[in-house]
Amino acid sequence: MSRVSLFNNPLLLGFEHFEQLVDRVQKTAAEGYPPYNIEQLSEDRLRITIAVAGFSRDDLSATVEDNQLVIRGKREEGDGDRVFLHRGIATRQFQRSFVLAEGIEVIAADLSDGLLHIDLERPKPSARVRKVEIGSGERSGNGRAKRAGAIDVSTE
Repeated sequence: MSRVSLFNNPLLLGFEHFEQLVDRVQKTAAEGYPPYNIEQLSEDRLRITIAVAGFSRDDLSATVEDNQLVIRGKREEGDGDRVFLHRGIATRQFQRSFVLAEGIEVIAADLSDGLLHIDLERPKPSARVRKVEIGSGERSGNGRAKRAGAIDVSTE
């Protein structure tokens, strides 16, 4: 089955990384363990809370890899002498990923009462206006505008 690209339009230039981002989000959306919540604490702060009952601080790791927050949990099997009649608390190895928007920073991570809290901060957006002067249209051999009619790009 062939896949149709959302960004296969000549008017969408330079959006290839968004297509990769959508692929990553679809891949991580199928994960179901461990359960998590995402809260908005304020206009620019978020908190991810992950249920990690049975895991200690040493069993967990949190890293940011290519704008993706990756939480991993691996618990050493220390239940050799215990016999369970029912084992309902899952302590299996896991990896949970969250794709972060450009500029989102992880500012803290705390483990308490079987819940891992990860605080994120969203940067304040800054308006950027640029004026592009249009040159004469003469081109050099490399496809760029010649210096005499160069494009002047200035930030206001």
